[in-house]
Amino acid sequence: MQTRRRFLMTLSLAGTAGFVRAPPAMAAEGPLETTTIRLANRHSLCNAPQNLAEELLGAEGFTDIRYIDTRPADTAGTIAQGKIDFSMAHASYWVPAIDAGEPVVLLAGVHVGCFELFAREGIHGVADLKGKSVGVEALGNSTHVFLAATAAHVGLDPAKDIRWVVSSPNVRAMELFAEGKIDAFLGSPPEPQALRARNIGHVIFNSSVDRPWSQYFCCMLGGNREFVQKHPVATKRVLRAILKATDLCASEPASMARQMVERGFTDHYDYAVQALSEVPYDRWREYDAEDTMRFYSLRLHEIGMIKSSPQKIIADGTDWRFLDELKRELKT
Repeated sequence: MQTRRRFLMTLSLAGTAGFVRAPPAMAAEGPLETTTIRLANRHSLCNAPQNLAEELLGAEGFTDIRYIDTRPADTAGTIAQGKIDFSMAHASYWVPAIDAGEPVVLLAGVHVGCFELFAREGIHGVADLKGKSVGVEALGNSTHVFLAATAAHVGLDPAKDIRWVVSSPNVRAMELFAEGKIDAFLGSPPEPQALRARNIGHVIFNSSVDRPWSQYFCCMLGGNREFVQKHPVATKRVLRAILKATDLCASEPASMARQMVERGFTDHYDYAVQALSEVPYDRWREYDAEDTMRFYSLRLHEIGMIKSSPQKIIADGTDWRFLDELKRELKT
């Protein structure tokens, strides 16, 4: 198999000509059970490893690679229904789905925080959100669940103390914040980059650097349970491709940002470079995926968003076997 150094060298030589065409992977795990893979089409810049894994998936033997449009709030349900096979989403988002008995399984943490909370003047911390209007993409999606857990951590009741404002097809929550119509907004790349470029609001919380959230994974890769059980070779190869792409985001953010623009995931190269340089993609080997699920399960159980214990969430909705194998294989 190609070494990581040689892989990165190939990417550098490819330059702007297009994404690297890696040689076929060795089939040490056995033949693929399926050559078709379906991923959620996610335009958030922090999902770059998933978005840019197509050639790497091809190198793993997949010949039919599909990116299917999926609303972020519907990701777990779409996977549970078997309409897509895998997707990245925030760790906290997966917990209620597992608690509800959805047939999804978490396979690995991909990167650490990317959320930033912007606020108007006079709001200096999360505790100051009491009685305020806060914009998120949708109720039940990653931004809402994560911020609810964050608010509870500082003593707020997220159901009573915050007035949640969600995006609609015509008006996005970020624009309501930009127009001064709401007090705060939680965004993920490229939204924080856009707000900073427009000099709107100030950041009172950044999950990449602020504890305790920066000590846990942000986005994690989840899959359809039946697919994972029936197709273990394919599952491992999907995860390997995405983790290799994660390494490239850490080591070659400019090249990967260029790919994000060329493939239509964003129109702003500068935002993409900034986001890929700031999101900690280089920690998937170091952080503990199970500890992340335990942490968020505890937070959400405390505020009544789930009924299951952390132990049950982990037992019912995680499978770290593939990750453990790949940590040994993809040593640097």
